[in-house]
Amino acid sequence: MLLVIIFGLVTILSAFGVLRSLKQINLLGILFGGAAFIVFGWFTVMTIINSGYPTAH
Repeated sequence: MLLVIIFGLVTILSAFGVLRSLKQINLLGILFGGAAFIVFGWFTVMTIINSGYPTAH
């Protein structure tokens, strides 16, 4: 369950980073923030699907 929370927080923070980079027109920030959002968002969704929320034993 802790892993889902950590992945979710990283996903949310990277989304905020992408939005801030879009406002400042920072191409490298958009690229890395978008990649982190996609990767960690995918990990979050797959961890919830695989392990359940809360963790199913």
